[in-house]
Amino acid sequence: MKLLTTNFIKCSVKACESSNKSFPLKYSNDCQLELNFEDDDEIVQSSYEFLIGILDKIEWEALLKVCQDLGNNDLPPNKPVLNEDVSNLNDNEKLILKQLFNLLVNTEIVEGSMSCDSCEHIYQIKNGIPNLLLPPHLS
Repeated sequence: MKLLTTNFIKCSVKACESSNKSFPLKYSNDCQLELNFEDDDEIVQSSYEFLIGILDKIEWEALLKVCQDLGNNDLPPNKPVLNEDVSNLNDNEKLILKQLFNLLVNTEIVEGSMSCDSCEHIYQIKNGIPNLLLPPHLS
């Protein structure tokens, strides 16, 4: 599961729909990460528009929390503000986008679990696939 995905899933339990504790899910410290850092500037550059567009949709506080759960405290406290015109990006903005690409797209949670702070239901992650199915008594 790409790290980016963590910003778009929340607890599936109906009772948690109105709870602000159901997002983001809490990731266990036994999660196994796989890092596939991309050094090919051409691939990273072709993703600039995607990254700039998706950055607006990312809940930064949630991303910070998930990264902290996984042992990464390196993100800045505030979401970066970038030039939306890809042709006018400066070197610093390109570096930020490359780092975001490696974090959000090339970092995968391969094994582990995530849980809801509201109902404490645990979702397993196996082979990079989160099991979001609920047992009948919770659906």
